[in-house]
Amino acid sequence: MAAAGTCGTGTRSTGSMVAAASTNNVTSFQRRGPRASGADSGCSRLVSIAGTRPSVRNGQLLVSTGLPALDQLLGGGLAVGTVLLIEEDKYNIYSPLLFKYFLAEGIVSGHALLVASAKEDPADILQKLPAPLIDDSYKKECDEDVCSHKMEPDIKMKIAWRYQLLPKMEAGPVSSSRFGHYYDISKRIPQELIETSKWHGFFLPEKISSAFNVESCSLTPGYMKLLQFIQNIIYKEGFDGSNPQKKQKNILRIGIQNLGSPLWGDDICCTENCDTSHSLTKFLYILRGLLRTSLSACIITMPTHLIQNKAVIARVTNLSDTVVGLESFIGSEKETNPLYKDYHGLIHIRQIPRLNNLIYDISDVKDLAFKLKKKLFTIEPKDKG
Repeated sequence: MAAAGTCGTGTRSTGSMVAAASTNNVTSFQRRGPRASGADSGCSRLVSIAGTRPSVRNGQLLVSTGLPALDQLLGGGLAVGTVLLIEEDKYNIYSPLLFKYFLAEGIVSGHALLVASAKEDPADILQKLPAPLIDDSYKKECDEDVCSHKMEPDIKMKIAWRYQLLPKMEAGPVSSSRFGHYYDISKRIPQELIETSKWHGFFLPEKISSAFNVESCSLTPGYMKLLQFIQNIIYKEGFDGSNPQKKQKNILRIGIQNLGSPLWGDDICCTENCDTSHSLTKFLYILRGLLRTSLSACIITMPTHLIQNKAVIARVTNLSDTVVGLESFIGSEKETNPLYKDYHGLIHIRQIPRLNNLIYDISDVKDLAFKLKKKLFTIEPKDKG
């Protein structure tokens, strides 16, 4: 995995360094300008890749999930070479939005995409991606939303007092920031952006055949075909570094939809003691090995609430780097609870990876809720009433 590094300077004596600093009126405690660092101008620097930035905590190269508020909760973004597991909500209404945000961010950032699904054709998924918002458009949408929800003065004071002690969540885009974008879910991404993007699609019904047999490796035919497809793209396109990319280095964003569902030929959602109980975990183990040695990041949506065997869920969590769960209020008691009237569900940050650290960073905000507005999907600290 990529990490920020520093370049070594040539071997020089302490006296010569002091003399060079005094000549340019720069002390040893100040950063040297171009004139003072002329001898180091040929030093190699960290290659910059569009749509990425190094983590300020561990130097890990990060990409945006397409939802800046989620990036903030995950420590700045999703680390390259890792897996983000999205635990689908009960009716699979909101998890596809996070999946589409991730792919849309890849198109806007100029990254390559690999979209895998057993339910929907990847070409159709790309056509339904949300349209990006520029900074001014987002501010306008926020202003309209505030004006349409008038509150009493005492309620405003009550909410303001509660949120004084909470960490500030990112409410809007920074004009100078090029990492992470905002999207309008009521509009579709321009066709021109899709046509100019580079993407690879894996639609299981078109890839699998009844004669395909992989009993020897204990993987379902769908998982085996998908691993081969991902491996070929990584190697042929040079994302692993063994076959250098012809053009500027780029990131491969991998999106896998509804993994573990019966559509993939896996029966872990149908019975507790199934014959393919180790197929999913073996797939994740091999996939993570491919990601660790390549410039790629992966998002997976999985119906974990349907998996009968809790031990399988624990193994899946351990084989994922970042785990985010969505809990929808639809059909539950919380839907009619006045405490949750302003929200559509809860978001649970179940696991954050330990990258170049013995411990992981976790947000101070424990109670997180999400709501789907007319055009925006937002994450906020939940009002406890």
